[in-house]
Amino acid sequence: MSRPRFLADNDLNEQIIRGVIRREQLVEFTRVRDAGLGAAPDSKVLEYAASRGLIVVSHDVNTMPSAAFARLDSNDPMAGLFLARQTAAMNPFIESLILIWVASDAEEWAGQVLFLPI
Repeated sequence: MSRPRFLADNDLNEQIIRGVIRREQLVEFTRVRDAGLGAAPDSKVLEYAASRGLIVVSHDVNTMPSAAFARLDSNDPMAGLFLARQTAAMNPFIESLILIWVASDAEEWAGQVLFLPI
């Protein structure tokens, strides 16, 4: 069992990442652009995340869910996908990520697509 680790999609508001890390410095947040995947399609982002056990965190509510469900339909692994609309309030989103990190194991989120805040 391990703590959840996150992959910030290219469109994720940077303030969310900073807000989570400011409150919980041990949270691991990798950025898609830092992994050289800034222009990669959703399927590649999900593949990269799955290969490293990272839960994708994204604002892309239009195309990322369909890529995730296609991956699951193909029986490909997925560490999880957390989504929030761009217009959603940031603090509840940050609180949800921290709660997930503190109170759950990464394995609980495998194959899950979840809209935050919870």
